[in-house]
This record gives sequence, C-alpha cells and structure tokens, in this order.
Amino acid sequence: MTKIAPDSCKLQFENRMNLKSLYRNIQKDLDEVEEKLKLFAESPNELISEVGNYLFQKTGKRVRPALLLLCTKLFDYKGKEHIFWAALVEIIHTASLIHDDIIDDSKIRRGRKSVHARWGPNITVLLGDYLYIKAIGLSLRSGQNQIIRILADITARMIEGELTEYYMSGNLDMDENDYLEIINKKTASLFSASCQIGGILGKASPKEENLLLEFGTNLGMSFQIIDDLLDFNSNEKILGKPILSDLSEGRITLPIIYTLNNGDQAPRTRISELLKKKALEKNTREEILNIVKSNGALDYTYKKAAEFSLKSKDIIAQFPQSIQRDALIQFSEFVLRRRK
Repeated sequence: MTKIAPDSCKLQFENRMNLKSLYRNIQKDLDEVEEKLKLFAESPNELISEVGNYLFQKTGKRVRPALLLLCTKLFDYKGKEHIFWAALVEIIHTASLIHDDIIDDSKIRRGRKSVHARWGPNITVLLGDYLYIKAIGLSLRSGQNQIIRILADITARMIEGELTEYYMSGNLDMDENDYLEIINKKTASLFSASCQIGGILGKASPKEENLLLEFGTNLGMSFQIIDDLLDFNSNEKILGKPILSDLSEGRITLPIIYTLNNGDQAPRTRISELLKKKALEKNTREEILNIVKSNGALDYTYKKAAEFSLKSKDIIAQFPQSIQRDALIQFSEFVLRRRK
C-alpha cells in the first residue's frame, strides 16, 4: 500500500492539475452530457424550464459524470449509453444540492443565488422531488435493471444521510464515526455508484466492478472531507460563500469534532460555549477559527482525507495502465489539492 509522504499531510492546496487537464480525453463526451442535461431540463411547464435552465448551466465541476465516463472507458467502451447515465447521475446530484440548500437555508450555491434563495422554499422542494422522480423515470426506459436498482438504492441512501445530518444538526456529542457514516451516505454513495455504473456499462467482471465501487467510495469520502476542511481553510472569494458557512448552518464536521475531543480543556469548553449561540457573528467565527487552527484539527482532517485518497489510488492502480486509469489516479490527487 502507498504510504503518506511527510509533506503531504501539510495543509497545502496548490492545484498541480486542474479539471480541464483531467477531462481532456472525455471532453467531447462531457459536452454531450451538457446537451443531454439541457434536453432533460426542457418542459412544457415554463417554470420548470426556467429553473432547469438556471440549474444546468455550466457552473458545476461535473465530477460524478466524469467519473462514470472515465470508468466506462477503462474497458474501451464504444457505445453512447454512458452519456445518458452520466446525465442522470448529475440530475440526482443536483436534486440533492437543492434539498441541501433548503434544509441549510443557503443563499449561495456555486457563487450565485441558490434556487432556494431565488424561487423560495416551496417551489424549490417540489423541484428537487421532481428531479429525483424524473431521473428514476428516465432510467426505467433503459432496460438496465441493475443500474436502475443502484440508482434507486443510492437515492434512498443519500436522503437517509441528509435526514441523519439534519437530525444531528448542532449536536456537539456527534463523534467521528457518526460523521463518516453521514458523508458516506450523502456524498460517497453517488461517487461509488457513478464508478460502478461505468464498470457495468463497460462489461467489467464482478471483481472489477467491486474495485470501482470501492474506488468511488474512498474518493467520495476524501472529496467531502476536503469540502468540509475548505469551510475553515479557504476564503469567501474562492469558495463563493463565507467561511464557516457549514458551521453556521449547524453542520458539525470533522475539524469541530476533533477540537471538541482533543487538546486542552479550556479551549474545548470555550468552543462548546461559542457553538451554543444561535447566531455566529464575525468575531465569534474568528475565535472559533483560531481555536480550531491552534490544536491541529485542520492537519488531522487533511490526514484523514489523504488516507481515503491514497486508498482510492491503490485500488484504481490495480487496473491495467491506460490514459483513463491515469486520469482516475490523478483525480485522487486533485481532490486533495483543490481550492473549491
């Protein structure tokens, strides 16, 4: 197994690669996915079309569709069905973000107004439901029963993760295992499904399919942990939202969990007091940030993300050398180095 290099545990987010370079061999397919998303967003209902066009502009990273496409091409797949499934995966991801923003009362998503902020919660929750149902409905036309079951199961897991996270919102007794279980369901499950579906379309063997599932799970865990770390270690200009936004919405993530369970008693007690406040003012956020940074919580969080990332690299390295395999290995590195 690969070992963590000493300097890889430091908090350094230089982008040694970008998504454009990772996507260069699948860009044509991703462009077709974008066209498919525009087609799926069309509706006789003017409101649905308006919101759909707003949602599926090229503002997202398209990580999940890209993973599906790359995993499919590990097996030299020549068909077109992967475009359809990559678009459906992105629709399910988008639906989850819509519901996320309603629950968290988030005003900003990807540097612009969230659907929730622009159209209100009532329309938005119905649109999220609509997208989930539409994705499953479209999948039923395919005849790919195994993939349909995967998407149905994963959608249920994602919603279960969202429910658990909301139930535990603001709960300072939440531990690391609780946190990891939530992000496994909310985020890693769709990563794993995207990779597994790619394998199914590429006619992977059962062993290869399972490897892709495990690769996606570990990559997704790393991705979400870094996402939560950036809430503490990035800045508003890069993130497109204020730092500690997750915390102000009640989300207890790994840096806070570590801080509450490690280090001197005084700062642990102080941060508990600060987190019990209903509103986190600027000076409160700064004090929380200083406490978290001072006790090694951010280093620990990065190390945990690196562990999952290295597992994903070890798994995907078992496949024969190819451009696609190398891109997937680089994906694991990109996740650790990304700034937003």
